[in-house]
Amino acid sequence: MSESHARRRHDLRARLRERELDAMLVTDLLNVRYLTGFTGSNAALVVHAADEQGAEARTVFCTDGRYLTQAAEQVPDLERVIDRASAMALAERVSAASGQYRRTGFESQHVTVDGHEELAAAAGGVELVRAPGLVEGLRLIKDETEIEALRMACAAADRALADLIEHGGLRPGRTELEVARELDGRMLDHGAAGPSFDTIVAAGVNSAIPHHRPSDAVLAAGDFVKLDFGALVDGYHSDMTRTLVLGEPADWQREIYDLVHAAQAAGRAAVVVDADVREIDGAARGVIEDAGYGEQFLHGLGHGVGLEIHEAPALSQRGDGRIAAGMAVTVEPGVYLPGRGGVRIEDTLVVRPGTPELLTLTTKELIAV
Repeated sequence: MSESHARRRHDLRARLRERELDAMLVTDLLNVRYLTGFTGSNAALVVHAADEQGAEARTVFCTDGRYLTQAAEQVPDLERVIDRASAMALAERVSAASGQYRRTGFESQHVTVDGHEELAAAAGGVELVRAPGLVEGLRLIKDETEIEALRMACAAADRALADLIEHGGLRPGRTELEVARELDGRMLDHGAAGPSFDTIVAAGVNSAIPHHRPSDAVLAAGDFVKLDFGALVDGYHSDMTRTLVLGEPADWQREIYDLVHAAQAAGRAAVVVDADVREIDGAARGVIEDAGYGEQFLHGLGHGVGLEIHEAPALSQRGDGRIAAGMAVTVEPGVYLPGRGGVRIEDTLVVRPGTPELLTLTTKELIAV
């Protein structure tokens, strides 16, 4: 992974030079991880913008003494400073060599007003420049190392759901909480470090609540059961929703399910390089609106996934921009009928030239268990 991290720092330097910045103080832990591979709970990084080999020599990583061994293993290719106040220590380091760091960017979207004042005082003699989103902009496009981690996370979730169904984990009489806990455990069995987020299990009328929290509600024959879950592998999140029915589906359940299935297929087909995010949302939303259920589709079509479960881009009516090859996104339309039930079908995909790569492979045909 060191080569991948070095390449990402190289790409960040190009962005810094475009912004006429001498360096960047990175304090968000996910961005530090993206640029170095470090997974601890306290760290900061200064990346110098020089377009030369010496730039790495002036790029400095800092963490505290708890991570002395871990830092040596995970960040072997950078100078390492050990200090509990990591960001402050690097600000002081920048100040001491102010001639090389005259204009240093900082992650203003992650730093409080008070935090900025403290950093500015520590970095005396250096101009701290707001530089929000520079690293997140790089994170939009996943490299093949990241895509492989996403692929493994999606596979862990697929296998966990297959096991849950095969071993009778979805049956009348169980509670939503029992199903959620078993699904989480099975993802661990298949290599996940943990769930991507709090697993959603919503049965019966609860399936009409988009982000219902699992409860002691008991699954019953005839229920829709909506499962929204994902696995975490090497820091990367998968995201998948499947809606099943316990027993023979009623006519209204088949109607709603088939509608969402068609909308989801239209959304996936619209995920092509350079597509406008609002048009992708509209491709799926239009199917649902044409059927008269537009008001029952209560959220955007999808979002980016990666080191965070919700990242840019936002595939929604209020989104902005176009998608590019290498982005990882979800497509997850839903129809929710209060007091009756709801359906959501969600996949994680990677944008590729031509058709997207589907990472969540569980069937989208209606499963009756």
